[in-house]
Formats: sequence, C-alpha cells, structure tokens
Amino acid sequence: MRGLSTIEAAAVEACAAEPMLHQVRAWSDVNSGSRNLAGLAEMASILADAFSALPGALTLRDPAPVEEIDAGGRARSVEHGSNLHLRVRPEASLQLLFTGHMDTVYGPDHPFQTIFWRDRDEVLGGPGVADMKGGIAVMLAALKSVERSPVAASIGYEVVINSDEEVGSPGSAAVIAEAARGKIAALTYEPSALPDGTLAGARPGSGNFSLVVTGRSAHAGRNPEEGRNALLAAADLALRLASAAGDRLRVNPARIDGGGPNNVVPERAVLRVNIRPSTPPDEDKARLLLEDAVKGVAIERDVGIEIHGGFGRPPKPLDARARKLFELVRRCGADLGQTIGWRDSGGVCDGNNIAACGVPVVDTMGVRGGAIHSDQEYLIVESLEERARLSALVILRLASGDGL
Repeated sequence: MRGLSTIEAAAVEACAAEPMLHQVRAWSDVNSGSRNLAGLAEMASILADAFSALPGALTLRDPAPVEEIDAGGRARSVEHGSNLHLRVRPEASLQLLFTGHMDTVYGPDHPFQTIFWRDRDEVLGGPGVADMKGGIAVMLAALKSVERSPVAASIGYEVVINSDEEVGSPGSAAVIAEAARGKIAALTYEPSALPDGTLAGARPGSGNFSLVVTGRSAHAGRNPEEGRNALLAAADLALRLASAAGDRLRVNPARIDGGGPNNVVPERAVLRVNIRPSTPPDEDKARLLLEDAVKGVAIERDVGIEIHGGFGRPPKPLDARARKLFELVRRCGADLGQTIGWRDSGGVCDGNNIAACGVPVVDTMGVRGGAIHSDQEYLIVESLEERARLSALVILRLASGDGL
C-alpha cells in the first residue's frame, strides 16, 4: 500500500477482520431466486440482522405493485419480495448511495443449490456467490470499517438491497430512485465485468415488451380467409423488429406464446421481445421503431396489437462525472496495489437506474468471479478482502473531497 493516511490505512486493514467468506457461504445456502418469496423473506431477515451492525434506521420496504402479461395476453399481478433500506446520518453534508440485490437467478426447483470448492480454498462455486452475495458481504465489510473511522460522522449514506434486480427491479425501482436523490456518488456491488477485476463502464438500456396480438379465429380448411392469424402477425412483427437491429440497437425477439389446434386459425398470440439501445437518443429511436412496426403489422394483417412493458433500464453512457468517479476508483486501486480498468458492457443492472437519476455510479464494485447466471458460477475468495479494501478507501477519499 502506498500514499495512504493513517486513518485510511486503519480502515483498509480493518476489512481483513470481517467474516465475509463465512457470510457468503451461509447466505448462498439460502435459495433466494427472484420468484421464491419464502426464500427472499428469509434472506431479507438475515441481511437485516447483518446490517443492523451499522447505525441508522433500517426498514424492509414493500415492493411496488407489478403486473405482467400471461401467455393468454391477460394482465396479472406478480408479487416480489421486500427491499432492505438503511438510512445513516441524513443530516451529513456528504451523501452516498450503496446498492445490491439479494435475489438470484435460480429458484428452489433448479438442481444448482449448493456451494462447493472448485479450487481448494481459492475458488468457491455456488448459486449467488459472486452475483451478488459476495458483493453484499464486501459492501457490509467496507461500511463497518469506515464506521470505525474518526471521519465517519461526516459521511451520510443510504443502502438499498433489493429483491428483484434479476428480473429488472420492477418492484424496487422507485425505492432506488428515492434513495438516489441528493447523492454525490453511488457504488453498486455487482461482480466485476471480468475475473481480473475489470469494471463495467458504459451500459446500454434495456426494455422488455409483451406485444399482445388479437386476430380472428376461423376453420383452417373451410374458411381460413375469414380468419386473421395472430401467430403469423406476431412472427411478422418479430422479423421486422429484428431486421432493425444494429450495433447501437440490439433487438431480441425471445418467445411467442399462442396458437392452438392445427385446424384453427389462431386468434391470439403474445410476442416477447427485449430491446437494448446504446444511448438515450437510441432509446427514442427504438420507441418509434416499435410503434411503427406495430402499426404496420396491425394494418397489413388486419389485427389488433397492444404494447405492454417499457424501458426499465435507461442507457448508461459514461459522462464526465462518471469518468471522474472511475478515475478515483482506479487511483485507489493503484494505492492498494490493484490494477483497475474498465470496459463497456452489454449487460444492465441497477446502476443504469441510478445513473439516470444524475448520480455517477460504479456498479461493479463486487467480487471477482465469473460464469454468473449459470450453474458454474464462482467467486475468487481473495477478492472479498481485496474489494472491501478498495471500497473502504474509495468511501474515505470521497469523504475527503477527492475525485469529484
């Protein structure tokens, strides 16, 4: 370590005493898939106990109401878990935001349920070890270390750990936006973009849409001309949208629900599509593209089409303030002997939503690992302490006015 003050060195060293590996192993034994409400409730309770070591007011916030379109094209309510919210020293002049998510991608019916050692004591495999129960442990360790510092009284912050990040944060987006108000910077604890610790820089936006097509049924043999085939209209719409994709606009028609007996012209279909624009202007173009494609198919095939969904993740370009925050993280890494770089990512996360609130954010402050969203997910164990040290130093440097 080089160039650290006595206060910074003490906080950084204190991270080593935190039981991060023990926490990750215990937390990853709890299935907290995004739709597993019982598991999420258990995880929220465990995390509430852990984060109660920090000062401030801790609550479990109810999710906002959420609807989704079922396979028949009908809207139905979908329940999500509670979201942990901690507010510390709201009167302080410096205000920061820290976010993470407790949900994982696999539910209790998936075979990937247990942790295991992939490489002796160095690489731990298991559901959520990197994405992001390891990241939550890093966040908590860094904050506890900073709280022991004599400058802690000057730092105010909020922590949000949501229960639905893996499905787009529909029930928690409002909580995150509320917590982002007035913050000078935010750190989010997704795992690093690469196993070497590279951070994710700019991110595209992401919109998920369900396009409900209503045609007209008819006998496939006797009077097919009187029918209006909703399945064909949905396929036509999928092809039109996909043909508009390019480097700045990714379009993924993912599924078509609908159809029925072979002798019936199908009257209902639902097209599911994900659209990822690179920048806010690209998002505006994507909206027009979608509207034009829907209008064209509806007219040409004489069907009705309803658009459900929206852009839940705004694009996250790197502006000047975000670059300054990245540079601060890079300098802190260098002082700790860590090489920190970043590159653009095609993935999205809550960092998109935070950046859209005008707050600079580094959203891959979590552990080094890889193979996330698969049954080969792993955590590089030494990165727990490494990343906690990095976070603690970044927080203290922000408190000193460095970087922003």
